[in-house]
Amino acid sequence: MAFWQLLLFIPACFALNMAPGPNNLLSLNNARCYGFRSALFAGFGRIAAFSVMIALVASGLAVILFASETVFFAIKLAGAGYLLWLAITLWRSEASPVAEVSSGKSLLWLARQEFMLAAGNPKAILIFTAFFPQFVDNTGSVSTQFFTLGATFLVLELGAIAIYALFGIYLRQWFCKPSRVRRFNQACATFLAVSGLNLLFSKQS
Repeated sequence: MAFWQLLLFIPACFALNMAPGPNNLLSLNNARCYGFRSALFAGFGRIAAFSVMIALVASGLAVILFASETVFFAIKLAGAGYLLWLAITLWRSEASPVAEVSSGKSLLWLARQEFMLAAGNPKAILIFTAFFPQFVDNTGSVSTQFFTLGATFLVLELGAIAIYALFGIYLRQWFCKPSRVRRFNQACATFLAVSGLNLLFSKQS
């Protein structure tokens, strides 16, 4: 891979990493409730899910996997259902100040939640399938280039997790009143519900 291709890949990739989405919103909310380190650790669940997806794309299995509309629909249905469940849970959650929430879930529970949210979105693997090959030189080692691109993506994704987590920490000062927490939870729940419905009605193309 030419060095200039990698230089083009990094800003385009980071734009994808930073795009507002359910996982980034979850990092923000985890940092608000449980602190920066907890949100960062939980983000490794997402990194694990994306690592599996990138490996599937690099091995060519993603093409076979998503040639089946049935498999795509099953993953899509599970992912949309999980998003809607998160939305309902967040909407009904207690509007407690941050200090009362910070000792809630375990780190492994938060990481598992990130993993399931990322793994339940089949469109993510389709993005890898469409995005990565644009920066691959077919005259070189394709597997090595995919490894380089994948590793770069995961490092940038970790950076995006940290940025959203820091933003969540910054927002803590605004949530000293239960009414503000309630409005924020409801806004996040609405976003997750819309994301779930969008995923549910998305097509395989």
